[in-house]
Amino acid sequence: MTVTVITLLKRREGMSREQFRAYYESHHRRIGERVLAGHATRYVRRYLAPLDGVDQPCDADVVMEIDFPDEAARDACFAALAEPETQAMIAEDEARLFDRERIRAFSVSESVSALDP
Repeated sequence: MTVTVITLLKRREGMSREQFRAYYESHHRRIGERVLAGHATRYVRRYLAPLDGVDQPCDADVVMEIDFPDEAARDACFAALAEPETQAMIAEDEARLFDRERIRAFSVSESVSALDP
């Protein structure tokens, strides 16, 4: 049974969408890959753009999805992430990228509809 965690992330004030994505993909993503390795099976970033082109204060800029093979792997990953050295490294880089007060993480349960083509 796959366990999915979704996190909504907002870029820090003063950072453009282009700067945000460039930094995330060239730097922060690599930290994620390093700390998730051995625990997660999938790490996806889904960048959001409002359909009306207008940023709202409540909007997130990226939905991060992480899949784990089971709850034990997720819990082991979160324990590793809580190690003081790892936590400090992540927090330092997040401060360059995110509005850290706006980070929201969720556990996902899924229901799928089968649609005719």
